[in-house]
Amino acid sequence: MKFTKMHGCGNDYVYVDCTKEELKDPEKVAVFVSDRHFGIGSDGLILICKSQIADFEMVMYNADGSRGEMCGNGIRCVAKYVYDFGLTDKEEITVETLAGIKTLKLSVSGGKVESVLVDMGSPLLSCPKVPVIFPGDTMVDQPMEVDGNIFKATAVSMGNPHCVIFTDEDVRTIDLPQIGPLFENHETFPKRVNTEFANIMDRENIRMRVWERGSGETLACGTGACATAVAAVINGLTEETVNLHLLGGDLRITYDRDTDRVYMSGPATTVYTGEIELPEHFEKDDVKIYEPK
Repeated sequence: MKFTKMHGCGNDYVYVDCTKEELKDPEKVAVFVSDRHFGIGSDGLILICKSQIADFEMVMYNADGSRGEMCGNGIRCVAKYVYDFGLTDKEEITVETLAGIKTLKLSVSGGKVESVLVDMGSPLLSCPKVPVIFPGDTMVDQPMEVDGNIFKATAVSMGNPHCVIFTDEDVRTIDLPQIGPLFENHETFPKRVNTEFANIMDRENIRMRVWERGSGETLACGTGACATAVAAVINGLTEETVNLHLLGGDLRITYDRDTDRVYMSGPATTVYTGEIELPEHFEKDDVKIYEPK
């Protein structure tokens, strides 16, 4: 299998051009290639496919083989891939995802894409649409008990579900491997959840760490940064445009409340291209695919 390793702010994925060839068992391939000791090493697998309704389709799998609706850092790398490798010469493209069609504007220098501005669409706050099991219409700055502790949570969907926790505790000291899975698999979130822990630095800057469902802690999460920015704005904590400082780098997010749309700007980086030999047949115990309860 030919592949390209790419990342957006350290959120890395293995990319495969499926406009030219078909990939069988992508869920199992995602688990196989994501392993950082015996595979390529990544937060998941992203397939770049033809689309009947957009310029391209992005098909994304988490490291545990589960399908993801949307990936903000991943979609920026898709834009860089299709331009840099000559699949398109357009500097504005559309990409089909499970979270709808996204429009991307490419910033090109020297024939290569350096950064991408993504129209991420409108955030969803309605509990059934996130989805989140909560008695109110929305879950905004509401108490939530996890592991005997009370957190103030805001639930936002950016095409995939997020739970944003603003805290006075320095997020750099939080034991995320311990608390992350408890949020991810909490009964409040029927489709599991991505969880962001955030410090408000000032009205234009937020520090954030993220635990992604199906992948664990990642260095960055584009949809998570967008969800955190939205949560900060609706809770009156920041301006509409904020800088999100993640472990792997910075993203600039604008939540335009007049149009109810979110815009994300950030880098996209190619690490290397290569080939990997896949097993002819995946035995049942070779890979463990996440199966919803």
